[in-house]
Amino acid sequence: MSFKIVLSLHIQLNTMENTSTTKSPVMLYTEQTPNPESLKYVTNRMLYKGTADFRTADLAKEWSPLATSLFELPYVKGVYICNNFVTITKEFNYSWDDLMLKLKEFIKSYVEEDKTILNDGFEEAMRKIEEENNIGYEYTGEEAELVKKIKELIDTYVKPAVEMDGGNIEFKSFDKGVVTVILQGSCSGCPSSTVTLKSGIEGMLKRMVPEVTEVVSEMG
Repeated sequence: MSFKIVLSLHIQLNTMENTSTTKSPVMLYTEQTPNPESLKYVTNRMLYKGTADFRTADLAKEWSPLATSLFELPYVKGVYICNNFVTITKEFNYSWDDLMLKLKEFIKSYVEEDKTILNDGFEEAMRKIEEENNIGYEYTGEEAELVKKIKELIDTYVKPAVEMDGGNIEFKSFDKGVVTVILQGSCSGCPSSTVTLKSGIEGMLKRMVPEVTEVVSEMG
């Protein structure tokens, strides 16, 4: 093998390595949500493959450096992280006209610097909390089949639409016809969430699963 060929291969290899390690620029845009106090910041990077809802600064300090940094801003009331977006819920006495660009630059800069989004162990810790609160506990017999169908309907038809609005919905329990769900992100505290819950989600579940008599919600 000649020196020129070796040199050419070396240059090509370096080029391929540099190309593979070069990250695309961080893109970020905002989307409105049904909740006037919440705004969705969407990036072209996967931030966290899952859902992480922070309603308090204390929980954020334990598990999310990004949420902690956001809570240090006086106008941030809640932080919800899911896949490639962050939903910020602001204090009601502030205007998005004054905050939108500030938060956009803040989040964009944070992601560009590859700072930690969530600490290791978050998913496992949240799963333990859910088990302690009997979220998703095991059902038996006919009830187990009903719960399986309810979960599938929520995951297939409700969750994707809710996620588009910067929020999340999780099944919590089924007891004597009553389905309890947990609302997170922009859905938590949203003025229209009750209407959506009753006229949309409850109506659908009643039609598809006659054993369902009511759907109620809890905030995440």
